[in-house]
Amino acid sequence: MRAKGTRFAADAMLGSLCRKLRAFGFDTVYYRQGGDEGMMKLARAEDRVILTSDRALFKRASARAIPALLIEGKTDGRRISSLLRSAREARVRIERGPPLCSACDGDLEVIPPLAAASGVPASVLRRHRLFFRCENCGKYYWRGGHWKKLSNLQRAFGHSA
Repeated sequence: MRAKGTRFAADAMLGSLCRKLRAFGFDTVYYRQGGDEGMMKLARAEDRVILTSDRALFKRASARAIPALLIEGKTDGRRISSLLRSAREARVRIERGPPLCSACDGDLEVIPPLAAASGVPASVLRRHRLFFRCENCGKYYWRGGHWKKLSNLQRAFGHSA
């Protein structure tokens, strides 16, 4: 059973933010196909907060008492700041769960290096000892060069999570 945290539904304009939120431990559906009505129906049925850069969708969801946060900014850093600011203003509580697969939102399992040998380059296997595999799609993860950038973005949630 997945740990309970804040659950999001991100619109089609927020794909990069969606992947980062998953890695940070937020169950986030990337809603790429379907209209606003479908997204609002999903958010209500699955108890999700809508993340959108579309002011019209934000206003429609808010009018229907569906939690929604208007996300502004062009970079992930600015979008995260906007998310946190909007959440404070709307009194939406932000709670993280364990990191999730950035590709599919699946749960990650820690695996020994030997079990990762078939899914990661040999040079990565030599340099790292901690590996994760998505239980859903099978994608492998490790704390490589991207980790520092993600860690810097994730710090924004330190006081809010």
